[in-house]
Amino acid sequence: MPTTLPMPIEFRLPQGWLPARPEEFDPAGVAFAAVHPQPDAGFAANITIDGEVPPDGATPADLADESVQRLREVAESVVVAHRREVGSADAPALTQRLTFFTVDGGVRRDLVQSQVYLSLSDVEDPHKRAVIRLALTATAAQHDSVLGEFQAFVRTVRPDTGEAA
Repeated sequence: MPTTLPMPIEFRLPQGWLPARPEEFDPAGVAFAAVHPQPDAGFAANITIDGEVPPDGATPADLADESVQRLREVAESVVVAHRREVGSADAPALTQRLTFFTVDGGVRRDLVQSQVYLSLSDVEDPHKRAVIRLALTATAAQHDSVLGEFQAFVRTVRPDTGEAA
């Protein structure tokens, strides 16, 4: 069963990307997933969204470190290839790129995951904050060709005000 985000958001998927059916991914801890229409070597690049209300004092870097540890429980040779804090003091954010491999059905897959951690304020109570994690996972061969679409997607993510655009 997909999880619920700590605050509603709105976003626009890149053209051609399709919402994933729950049988296509492990929905545990994921609020939404989408897949690229053209798999690479049998692996469909995917975008996932999850989020949490962070513990007091937790930084985006702390949450990113936890994510790396969780990935190490299910994948091999997880490396933080790049990490950068972005945003402002009022709206901190972080991006990181992880490389790793998995073995599925006897096939080794070299994967890259780009993660973005966005700190968002609740529309009704600006003191209430949530961190939304957006992740693109793709084969190492396909990652760079879908990264621009993911970046465009990230720019569309915002708190849902309930007003139609």
